[in-house]
Amino acid sequence: MIDIKNLSIQFTGENLFENVNLKIAKHDKIALVGSNGTGKSTFLKLLNSIEIPESGSISKQKGITIGYLPQDLIAFKGFTLFEEVKSAIPNIKVLEEREIEIIDGLNQPDLLDEDREELLEELGEIHHKKEEIDFYLADSKIEKVLEGLGFDKKDFPRKTDEFSGGWQMRIQLAQILLAENDLILLDEPTNHLDIDTLTWLEDFLQEFKGALIIVSHDRHFVNSVTNKTLEVFDKQINFFPGNYGAYLKFKDERDIQLRALQKTQEKKIKDVEKFIERFRYKSTKAKQVQSRIKQLEKLDSISISEEEKRIDIKFPEPPRSGVLPVEINNVSLSYGNLQVLQGVNLQIERGDKIAIVGPNGAGKTTLAKIIGSKLKPSSGELTYGHNTLVSYYEQEVADALNPEYDLIDTLEETNDKLSIGQIRTILGSFLFSGDDVFKKIKVLSGGEKSRVALANLLLTKSNLIILDEPTNHLDFSSKGILQRALIDFSGTLIIVSHDIDFLKPITTKVLEIRNRHVKLFVGGIEYYLQKRKEIADSESAEILNTGQKTNRKDQKRAEAELRQQKFSLTKDLKAKLTECEKKISKLEIEKKRLEDELADKNIFSNPQLAKERNYEYQSIKLLLEPEYNLWTELSHQIEKIENNLTTNL
Repeated sequence: MIDIKNLSIQFTGENLFENVNLKIAKHDKIALVGSNGTGKSTFLKLLNSIEIPESGSISKQKGITIGYLPQDLIAFKGFTLFEEVKSAIPNIKVLEEREIEIIDGLNQPDLLDEDREELLEELGEIHHKKEEIDFYLADSKIEKVLEGLGFDKKDFPRKTDEFSGGWQMRIQLAQILLAENDLILLDEPTNHLDIDTLTWLEDFLQEFKGALIIVSHDRHFVNSVTNKTLEVFDKQINFFPGNYGAYLKFKDERDIQLRALQKTQEKKIKDVEKFIERFRYKSTKAKQVQSRIKQLEKLDSISISEEEKRIDIKFPEPPRSGVLPVEINNVSLSYGNLQVLQGVNLQIERGDKIAIVGPNGAGKTTLAKIIGSKLKPSSGELTYGHNTLVSYYEQEVADALNPEYDLIDTLEETNDKLSIGQIRTILGSFLFSGDDVFKKIKVLSGGEKSRVALANLLLTKSNLIILDEPTNHLDFSSKGILQRALIDFSGTLIIVSHDIDFLKPITTKVLEIRNRHVKLFVGGIEYYLQKRKEIADSESAEILNTGQKTNRKDQKRAEAELRQQKFSLTKDLKAKLTECEKKISKLEIEKKRLEDELADKNIFSNPQLAKERNYEYQSIKLLLEPEYNLWTELSHQIEKIENNLTTNL
């Protein structure tokens, strides 16, 4: 589908990629991995023709369609949510507008008969095209995708301007998922999604028939939806079979083998060099020395990927807090008429490691801010226990850093007792070395700002740490180091995160916020997901049982509405089916007549007459074949529409 040959591109005077050669097939599901700054986003832009390579080529199959979700979000304006998303479905708008034009044309009183015939023929073609693209089921598909991405039905008529950045990303994602693309490119799609939405998106992408390339630091997500891995390292892009988990195992095994080969080769080189040095000046050994020199020149060096630099986080041992670092009693919070939290009661015990989860907008960050004293509740009481010391890392903290400060100034302001050497050591563990420490905050990327903010977090001894989405800008390696540090942290942790793989080994409890209320699950994130599924299955069964108990009057009304929907969506198809059946019946009568005549002795004994009847008989068979095919196709379309309506009832 895509053929990449000798691809090279520069960034700030240095090559990001050099002579990359790859092929991407039509059903590949690929995780694109590599350290921050290696060029993953640039590679996606190259595939989508946003960036132009310095040299080499990217050849795409003719007519290929690509859906691209960048990290930089688009701001939609002017249409309702439903209209904006519907506009992304191929040909929908064009067919709708042309159908209106034709109907207007047919209503003109002075329309000539020949023009009427042309318009009617085109109208028939439009109806056929609408059937081909499941036009009549488009609204149902849009509803399913929007609800899967966390939108409520009451959001459908809202203007897109009203939605915030994270929801704008979901609008764009909905368009991409509905557009029937051959290739989907997703650059960090999980940053603004909650666990419910992530689970739905995983299921959708697993069923997607086209090709997929994902940049994401959510290991659970990429392992669920990909089957191949592209590694960006040392200005090259290397293909590995299997998902990211399989790639890591393969990489470890490969490195072990290469180190063994390298060790053997180094010993061989040392032995040869000793021989050359010993006999270099002996004329009797001249030929052998030259032979050994050529032997060395022919040896290919065995290169092993250097260990990537990683964040080395070690939280200081915190002072011991009381048994209950935090108690929350009947806490509620409202913004005007909008109630976010209602009657929250919670005791957080020393050593708890709690994940706060729930749909976007449910109040996860709000509760985290209340616990961190960044936000005052509308009612209720928050009480800190004996010797509770709080540190708070939030999503916006990176943007709150002074843009005019350099990195040393930033950390020095947090703790002026540290020496420059100590500050440089801390920054070095966060991948900032050499002159990087003198960079202004304003020139840093989002990921770099997040790392500075995390460095700040380490400078104060706290026994209660609150982290709001700490992994959004960390690569796999950095997340692993942070994960291990949090596992070893002896204080109390509260983490707002949707990153399942990150939370698995850390959390001991899960606090779910849903419909303004909280529910505590005593167990890790996997236990929570299992219980959540059981609850969802139970609710579905209850809805089903409730539905079965609806009175006969409601049932009759629903059945009547269903019949009306079926009639409305299938009447044109059924009219065509009836016409098709009439043709088939007429042709089958004619076919039976000819079969009887060909069996008549007076006919088959007359060669000329038999030839004529046989010709007529073959002609009838040729006419019947496409009618049979049409009947089958129309019946299938009617059945599909009726089944979908019955399923969605």
